Amino acid sequence: MSMDSKNIRDLIDAGNTAVGIELGSTRIKTVLIGPGHEILASGSHDWENDSVNGIWTYSLEDIWNGVQDSYKKMAEDAEKRYGTFIRTTKSIGISAMMHGYMVFDKDGRLLTPFRTWRNNITGQASEALTKLFNYPIPQRWSIAHLYQAILNKEEHVPEISFMTTLAGYVHWMLTGRKVLGIDDASGVFPIDINTKWYNKKMLEQFNEILRGENISWKLEDILPDVLEAGECAGELTEEGARRLDITGHLQPGIPFCPPEGDAGTGMVATNCIAERTGNVSAGTSVFAMIVLEKELSKAYPEIDLVTTPTGKLVAMVHSNNCTSDYDAWFSLFSEAVRALGFEASKAKIYHTFLTKALEGDPDCGG
Repeated sequence: MSMDSKNIRDLIDAGNTAVGIELGSTRIKTVLIGPGHEILASGSHDWENDSVNGIWTYSLEDIWNGVQDSYKKMAEDAEKRYGTFIRTTKSIGISAMMHGYMVFDKDGRLLTPFRTWRNNITGQASEALTKLFNYPIPQRWSIAHLYQAILNKEEHVPEISFMTTLAGYVHWMLTGRKVLGIDDASGVFPIDINTKWYNKKMLEQFNEILRGENISWKLEDILPDVLEAGECAGELTEEGARRLDITGHLQPGIPFCPPEGDAGTGMVATNCIAERTGNVSAGTSVFAMIVLEKELSKAYPEIDLVTTPTGKLVAMVHSNNCTSDYDAWFSLFSEAVRALGFEASKAKIYHTFLTKALEGDPDCGG
């Protein structure tokens, strides 16, 4: 064993590392990083959403099978490289696709299958809330899903005790804490950037809707608490440790950071959390973000408003389709290349076409 490998093993044994888990739309990824942010080990699990009764969803079984498999592969990678097991770490963080609709009753039972951000089924609610709040409420936001369920007179609505996102759900199951990072929370309900909490005026406007529908709970009673980056969001429970690491090596008591959405983690990864900075994220969906200096004067239907993980306002322009469309086209091109008697990996085809795109006209041909 080289000295470098021994030093890394000592880091792992001392718990001088951090674990990050990201639940994307097509892959769940787990990484172990060192104190210098270098990746020490990683694992992933491919998955896809299912269309069930016209709703794009992932089952709870698929969620936990994927999280466990991804973590297990990361732990196996660490064992293979450094000859040791992961028993503890300095911190764990959960990130996942934002928005969507996960609602639970008082006993923690999921009331209706998880409705992901890909569902464009809340147009009526989105339009009504945008007008009511004078604030953009996109179809994929959790509050739009909730209001659409109310408009549809869905039977589960009176039983709702808790509403959260995918990251918030996984975090809750691992720590027992019902919290969200402020960026992920901003895709649930509008955030007041001065108080770093849900907008109280808009909460009361929505509660007036609830009273008109004879719904007994108030919106603030079912929402997760909001946390900023750097705040402790709980610790890994014994049950959470068993749920995450099916081998039983991982020990409880590990601190968690606030669970965040993929927009927030993308801002951090590209160092775009200061005002007048921005980035573009190309995944299953594609979106551009700019950190604003002040609030917009009115609602613009093309612009969504979220926040950085520290609560600064961010303007986002979002499109539902990106790499899924890429992948379909590149698979077709790969098939054509093979039919012509040539071989090229998907990675090579991606690199070739995306590099070629840089030669296009700046205005995309007008």
